[in-house]
Amino acid sequence: METTLHKLPENAAVINVGLPLFAEAIREQDAEVIHVDWRVPSGNSPVLLRALTDSYAMNSLEYDKANVEAIRRIDKGVPILIGVAAARDALSTLPDRTLLHAGPPIAYEFVCDPVRRSMRAATVAEGWAQDVETADRLLADGSVALAAANDHGTVVPMASAIGPTTPVWIAENAESGTVGFAPVNQGPGDVPWFGRESPAAIERLIFLREVAQPRIAQILKESGPIDILSLASQGVQMGDDVHMRTQATTNLLIRDVLTSIARLGNDEGSVAFAHYLSKNHLFFLTIAMAAAKSLMLAAEQVSGSTIVTTMARNGTTFGVKVGDSPRWHICPAPPVADALYYAGFSSEDAALDMGDSAVLELIGLGGAAAAGSPAVAAFLGGSMSDAARATEDMRRICVSESSRFKLPTMSFRGTPLGVDVRKVVETGISPKVTTGILHLSSGVGQIGAGVATAPLEGFGQALVELVNQGK
Repeated sequence: METTLHKLPENAAVINVGLPLFAEAIREQDAEVIHVDWRVPSGNSPVLLRALTDSYAMNSLEYDKANVEAIRRIDKGVPILIGVAAARDALSTLPDRTLLHAGPPIAYEFVCDPVRRSMRAATVAEGWAQDVETADRLLADGSVALAAANDHGTVVPMASAIGPTTPVWIAENAESGTVGFAPVNQGPGDVPWFGRESPAAIERLIFLREVAQPRIAQILKESGPIDILSLASQGVQMGDDVHMRTQATTNLLIRDVLTSIARLGNDEGSVAFAHYLSKNHLFFLTIAMAAAKSLMLAAEQVSGSTIVTTMARNGTTFGVKVGDSPRWHICPAPPVADALYYAGFSSEDAALDMGDSAVLELIGLGGAAAAGSPAVAAFLGGSMSDAARATEDMRRICVSESSRFKLPTMSFRGTPLGVDVRKVVETGISPKVTTGILHLSSGVGQIGAGVATAPLEGFGQALVELVNQGK
């Protein structure tokens, strides 16, 4: 019997899957190799791997069907700014003598320093205490209660704490019958949302209530309802991510209502209000947040979806909600890792990530729109390719693209839309959130800005609960 010998090829192109060590060894021999960075999904956790497998098997078709409707509501809903009102008048569910805060529910003893300062400032501004020392005692003994803003259809930025007299934006999403609320932005400088409790910070809260609110109400009465996300879509094409940077969108809004602003007159209050507007480049931020919350509330009406509907942090904990579940999945708040600090400050001075503004990432703004914002690129390595990489990472964990937020830097492709908890657990990629940074303990306020990465732990908890409910 004749044996045929097969000669091995002298040159081979290799595809290496998994351990990069093998690829490096092949390169050292001057051979061609393509490395595929594959790893066991879900971080090699047997519990998460089983949940992930079940989510793509047992109820996959039902999940996908629900996701289509949830995404339609997020993408096609039209939140309209219809007014501004005191929180006690706008929120039917707001309990008496209660402050709403960002992130998951938390007891005062666990609240971080910047948020405590904001809570004390709000307590004094509400007239419940004469000074911050008394306010601290009232908060500590429960005489002033705390509640998560998200549990009341409201989102608040950074360290904000809002009471019954705080003016809030009202964003109505008529198609789904949902309404989102967010406080009127406090502006820059010595303000409570940056973790300040000085007399000037408390005075800003009173100014918003007594000076800004009636004038904003008059402006909106003259201008009529405003299509919030129509302005935001224009802002994205002008370099805003409509989270960390809202300059363009703020300017568009002020342009549209400029005639009504001019009609306010030149009395002392109106001049002070105009000065406040001229310095507040983040004025549009909380308007966009209210709109985003109205869309997430619409998505929550869809039973059985795997779409993340809430991401929020309070400087101590980070919380996630998925689909129509009201349950918080909570883990420690992350640091703001990709950051630029003001002179004299560093990561050692920084508080952990805080605020409800991550709701913007869930509708295709913020980190999802990083590729179109040179300002955000500065925090992600400094180049537009770094920003594009952040957006592409978001695309890997989303199920769709926005039909209204288009990125000129990506051939007008829509921003990633609809974070799928399954994809987050499967890939190990979690959303990036553009945000400010507050001092950990000194009360000096904002010390920088950057990009935080949402911790994976909460998403894993949410997936396990989702799958167990479907069994």
